Amino acid sequence: MTTSTLAKKPTNLSLDQNLIKEARELGVNLSQAAEGGVREAVSNAKSEQWKRENAEAIKSSNAWVEENGLPLEKYRQF
Repeated sequence: MTTSTLAKKPTNLSLDQNLIKEARELGVNLSQAAEGGVREAVSNAKSEQWKRENAEAIKSSNAWVEENGLPLEKYRQF
């Protein structure tokens, strides 16, 4: 899914004016750069949320492996 096929919503942002000047001088598309940054921030936030929500299950699974070993360990090639 490319960003050009998605519906866009005009949005006002407050950004460092020197950064905007430099970006324009370098030909950086501010909308694409901002969207990419927001997309990455959302992805990171979702990842952190998943880790928080699943921390207890991961802790439990790790404890089980510590106590019992890996379930298929006898088949490991390394």
